[in-house]
Amino acid sequence: MQQSIQLSPLQAYNKALTEGFVADPAQQQAVVALEECFQALQTGVGAVRGVYLWGPVGRGKTWLMEQFFNGLTVPARRQHFHHFIQDIHQRLFRLTGTAEPLSVIADELASEMQVLCFDELFVSDIADAMILGRLFQVLFAKGLVIVATSNQPPDELYYGGFNREPFLPAIAAIKQHMQAVAVQGKQDHRLHGGAVEQRYWVKTPAQASVFPELFNRLSAGEQQHTGVVMLGSRALITQAYSETVLCCEFSALCEQPFAALDFIRLCDRFKVLLLSRVPALSGALQDTKIARGTEDAVQRVVAGDRQLPALAPKDDSVRRFIALLDECYDRRIPVYIEAAVALDELYTEGYLTFAFRRTYSRLMEMQTSRFTRR
Repeated sequence: MQQSIQLSPLQAYNKALTEGFVADPAQQQAVVALEECFQALQTGVGAVRGVYLWGPVGRGKTWLMEQFFNGLTVPARRQHFHHFIQDIHQRLFRLTGTAEPLSVIADELASEMQVLCFDELFVSDIADAMILGRLFQVLFAKGLVIVATSNQPPDELYYGGFNREPFLPAIAAIKQHMQAVAVQGKQDHRLHGGAVEQRYWVKTPAQASVFPELFNRLSAGEQQHTGVVMLGSRALITQAYSETVLCCEFSALCEQPFAALDFIRLCDRFKVLLLSRVPALSGALQDTKIARGTEDAVQRVVAGDRQLPALAPKDDSVRRFIALLDECYDRRIPVYIEAAVALDELYTEGYLTFAFRRTYSRLMEMQTSRFTRR
């Protein structure tokens, strides 16, 4: 929901500074780029170039993009990137047999909005890369303005990915139609402000769980249940659940073939998640025969001459855990965790160490009172 009083990115940033926001030169550079894009959109004068904010986790990229979006009076949509790509896959399925389906989708999106904002642009799947290689070109050709955040500069998107060549036109289109701005300040802003609010515990087998009392407190006044919860057509075995609170084991949620769409459904239904028995997730890399992470295919993929990456033993469940935390964070759903090791020891070795930095930063922010439900 957009603010009743619209502020430009520069106005919103200056207001935040007066309210105690920590000044950051890297953010100020991003604000200038966002303000230029914002004013061009609002006035309708001159060509409008989108903005691509990239940099390490916790540097305020998402917050800056939200201020840009909140101030717009032109038709706009804000989505997490995995929501966006899920939507594209669904539209493609609906258009099966249609000539030039991506061009049709671009027409549809251009009729629905003038600006598309999406968070956490990250490409790791060849199917997504093949689609995006063409889609970005046609979206820009239709005049859609894109503002995005990412942990990687454009040239590093899908870097090292299998058959990267068809994705390169997407990178070229991004560089032509978006201003890339590095947001690489020294401060992790997620660690600023807010008293400590513990949502992570290290639990040994001999210790009693804090979750039964915590579940009762968080679901006070609601009818409590045990058993199976259906996420679409998928069955999730729970420890307990109420109208707004879900408690389940890590193995039930992250070691089963759930996909990003299932996590979306979970967050549609519940407002708090308690995740128990989270093991140490690190491990040495070894040759893999695959499961495709947060996708639906969990059987072995015949890869032909494709060189599959070496994964740590738990990397498939880690991939799902990352997708789950991304969805919960974006929806401001607090996640309470009981784990076998400390947070800074949870995942220190494996194929997904780069992607897990974002998860670690988000879990750290969840340990503060500033992380509250919208």
